[in-house]
Amino acid sequence: MSNPAPLESYVVTIPGLEAVTTAELAELGIGVDATEPGGLSIRASLADLYRVNLWLRTASRVTVRAARFHARNFAELERRAKQVDWAPFVGQGREVHFRVSCRKSKLMHEKAVVERLFDTMKAKIRGVRLVAKLADEDPSAVQRFVVRVYRDECWISADTSGDLLHRRGYRLESTKAPLRETLAAAMLLGAGWRGERPLVDPMCGSGTIVIEAAQLARRIPPGLYRSFALQRWPIASGVPFEALRDAAREGIAARPLVAIRGSDRDAGAIAAATANAERAGVTGDIELTKAPISDLATEEAEGLVLTNPPYGARVGERKALRNLYAQLGNTLRKRAAGWDLGLLSADAMLEAQTRIPLAERYAVSNGGIRVRLVLGSVPRAGA
Repeated sequence: MSNPAPLESYVVTIPGLEAVTTAELAELGIGVDATEPGGLSIRASLADLYRVNLWLRTASRVTVRAARFHARNFAELERRAKQVDWAPFVGQGREVHFRVSCRKSKLMHEKAVVERLFDTMKAKIRGVRLVAKLADEDPSAVQRFVVRVYRDECWISADTSGDLLHRRGYRLESTKAPLRETLAAAMLLGAGWRGERPLVDPMCGSGTIVIEAAQLARRIPPGLYRSFALQRWPIASGVPFEALRDAAREGIAARPLVAIRGSDRDAGAIAAATANAERAGVTGDIELTKAPISDLATEEAEGLVLTNPPYGARVGERKALRNLYAQLGNTLRKRAAGWDLGLLSADAMLEAQTRIPLAERYAVSNGGIRVRLVLGSVPRAGA
């Protein structure tokens, strides 16, 4: 049985893009101990856990290891679970939720696992209540535990985040197949963009890439406008969360140093992007225009075109999209020679229609589709 580590050295799992998230953690002064299923393992104080939730742009969730033990049957599960110290994470009268997954284990009944774990918890913590389903209104009001049972090994982790971290709070307006905020941020960071050169998204949709770019350029923490589950933990009562948030606010730049532009041929998309940018506090930092790809605005000598074009998941759709990708390539060669290009792509055949050499930076799943961030440079005339 492994008990929780001291406050200074919690083991935290961060699901996300490993290389990109590792670089983000390094900027926070936090090293990665190991790569685990579903994420990265680090050691952090409660204050650092708050900073990680506040600042990470590419992680989905941050969890703290509460216990790990072996259990081949329910009697052993009950015996081991009685040793789990729930008190650091759950106060009296709190609501809790268990998300359980069981694979290749004798403990295959997930509901029964929840029942055993909750029975041991309510025997120690007065008034605690089990919630079968999380409400959308305030996910951080319920303390979530993530339980993974694999080959009779049981991992119990306390969620520090509450709502998923991609839910920044600004995107209430969306278009068809919207891009998650965490993946948009990963595109920017994966392309090496830190707000030092102009950026254009000619198929901006609801504006996620350009909004994330503006926040990155101004050093606005992605979690600035929301709370996190760990703030309600009994052991967190003395942590100066508001002081940490105030310190983050003081580092925000007044405006980006470069132009950030988004355009789309759909007026509805531009209206959604404008509303989202206003909620994100970056309306004055982004130029949003209703325009076709052929009107790509690239007045500067160099910059980055970064976009998430349609994938065409079905064969018929992919064929119909050839012209779109070819048009993007033709426009870039005419109007953005010397610029860099980044695409989130699901189809090498469509990438090839741009006739711009592209190399893979990373691969990830987006809405169940395997996609890659591919990067390249738009050739100059004569090159």
